[in-house]
Amino acid sequence: MWRRLGITASVAVPAILIRLTGTVLSPELTVLVFGAGVVASAVLLSWAAEAAQVDISGSLAIAILALIAVLPEYAVDLYFSYTGGGDPTYTQYAAANMTGSNRLLIGIGWPLVAFVAFWAMRRRRGDGVIGAIGAPSASPQTKAPRREPAVVLPTHNRVELAFLAIASAYAFVIPFTRSIAWYDAVVLLALFGAYLWRVTREGRGELELIGVAADIALLARRPRRVLVTGLFLAAAAIVVMAAKPFADGLVATGEALRIDQFLLVQWLAPLSSEAPELIVATIFAWRLHAADGLGMLLSAKVNQWTLLVGSLWVAYSLGGGGGAPLPLDERQTEEFLLTSAQALLAFAVLADRRFGLWEAAAIFGLFIVQFPFPTTDVRLVFSAVYIVVALGLLVHRRRYLPGIIGSIGRWERPADADPVPGAVGDP
Repeated sequence: MWRRLGITASVAVPAILIRLTGTVLSPELTVLVFGAGVVASAVLLSWAAEAAQVDISGSLAIAILALIAVLPEYAVDLYFSYTGGGDPTYTQYAAANMTGSNRLLIGIGWPLVAFVAFWAMRRRRGDGVIGAIGAPSASPQTKAPRREPAVVLPTHNRVELAFLAIASAYAFVIPFTRSIAWYDAVVLLALFGAYLWRVTREGRGELELIGVAADIALLARRPRRVLVTGLFLAAAAIVVMAAKPFADGLVATGEALRIDQFLLVQWLAPLSSEAPELIVATIFAWRLHAADGLGMLLSAKVNQWTLLVGSLWVAYSLGGGGGAPLPLDERQTEEFLLTSAQALLAFAVLADRRFGLWEAAAIFGLFIVQFPFPTTDVRLVFSAVYIVVALGLLVHRRRYLPGIIGSIGRWERPADADPVPGAVGDP
């Protein structure tokens, strides 16, 4: 444990020293050095947040874990928004970073959990089902139709699905107004507050920790709390010191290498800051706790789609925007529409709390095939595809919607208790 903590912390040392000494590097080296610092801080935050679950009761621990794990992403995006309040050229990067992180989480993160889980299942039990993965095959005596294996979310994850549905529906307002205004911030931040309040009412099952977090959890109470607090503070300090140079380095690198700066900020920054979170979810999947990994990424999506988007206007106003709406140009508007459409489809796919192999492949495929065609027409076409498929799925799975929305107030019908007969993974 101590060796891995030391190695991870040492990765951030060059960024700290360069920031403190004021050394000037080339844009490419700046991105490399401070990007490594961002990744290191994200890893430390992830370990600390997981270990903190020992001392934090309830499902709130999972929500806090998902929130803390994406703090480096928040730091970079809020810096772009804050700077955009005084320098309008930076406002486009705030939207780019936000849309990239949200689409990456669903387009890569969710399918990755499913693919790894199915691979691990086949390696260990061939055609069987283990843990929170899938529904068992029908026996020859029953002659029931064979169901596709799937990651099955437990009942309590309907809370995340409910808030994802509400936030995704409201998100379509923003592309039509071509801005993020104060009332958008109020609605989205209120949704995040309501989400945190709601998850505090949930119980928690058996705690499952892995790697360094598990080693930290085995420490005595006082040393554990001291170490976890120290990791939080150290990681937060690294994030604060690395976010600005990393963000500026991305912009400068794009200019120096004649790479589209919007695309560089949209994909490289979220990939580096969210990599540790994706790794943790993947490890859960490999250990056949795929529902835990997918549930963590689902909570992270709710966090980003409410708190992050709502905070952009706050940072923009504090940076010099003076309370005016954060403007979105034509390209940013299209990117936001596409991100909203993808979120709607993601909710529709998980409405029955099953995430099958073909669904994961479809989500991944729709995400990947967009890259060769970064034009306005293509973004609008993909947005339409996402929306049409999502609406079709929601009509087909409409019987699950009352249970999802009702979960906010703990209203449940008995028929909604287990929508997948024979599924493994519900409490």
